[in-house]
Amino acid sequence: DVQLQASGGGLVQPGGSLRLSCAASGFTFGNYDMNWFRQAPGKGPEWVSAINGGGGSTYYADSVKGRFIISRDNAKNTVYLRMNGLKPEDTAVYYCAADLTWYESGTPVVARTWGQGTQVTVSS
Repeated sequence: DVQLQASGGGLVQPGGSLRLSCAASGFTFGNYDMNWFRQAPGKGPEWVSAINGGGGSTYYADSVKGRFIISRDNAKNTVYLRMNGLKPEDTAVYYCAADLTWYESGTPVVARTWGQGTQVTVSS
């Protein structure tokens, strides 16, 4: 079974920091690109950050660029999201997702597996 277990959420004051973790099992972790998404109350899902399978390429939404850092430890089958300078608008349920990409006739095909979320609340 492919499983993704996110943890590390909590209540933090504005300007504070948290580190989320997502532990993976049931698949060859290094073959998958990993993502973090979030969903705030009453809003749709928002992509936050991604990292490729080898960890050498990272990507961020403009809303978190310069504040959040994504990383992975393939030996531990875990992806992390370090969140600094947290703002109230960062309050959301954060989800990790694993992407396996292959090509059919030159066109990329992505299969995405979602983990359960972890709540992050930024409030004074």
